[in-house]
Amino acid sequence: MATMSLARDNFEDVVTRDGITLVDWWASWCGPCRMFAAVFEAASEAPRDVTFGKVDTEADPELSAAAQIMSIPTLMAFRDGVLVFSQPGALSAAALERLIRAVRDLDMDNVHREITSATTAPAPDTPAVVGQ
Repeated sequence: MATMSLARDNFEDVVTRDGITLVDWWASWCGPCRMFAAVFEAASEAPRDVTFGKVDTEADPELSAAAQIMSIPTLMAFRDGVLVFSQPGALSAAALERLIRAVRDLDMDNVHREITSATTAPAPDTPAVVGQ
């Protein structure tokens, strides 16, 4: 599978799918982006259960702002619609393969429990009521 272009019109539909989606945020003028593009494209050619998408930050600045992209390249990994990794900087081929394995090995039931716990926990300055 090759990489697919992502933009405002398809981004949410793609990253909220079941499975793993990797998103490369890039721009044509960015040297590290061009170097990482070769690694990302090569990884996308290997048969696997991963969707590879690219967002051109120059072509879609609103989407980039909404995703809080501050530095490029930035790589994001989504699993079953959950953002599980986000890091600026180019990765080596070996580091990208390790990331894919780590995302694939995540216990998503545990991830969902952690999300639920974080969203239902009292604010840090709010006293917890025990026994009620």
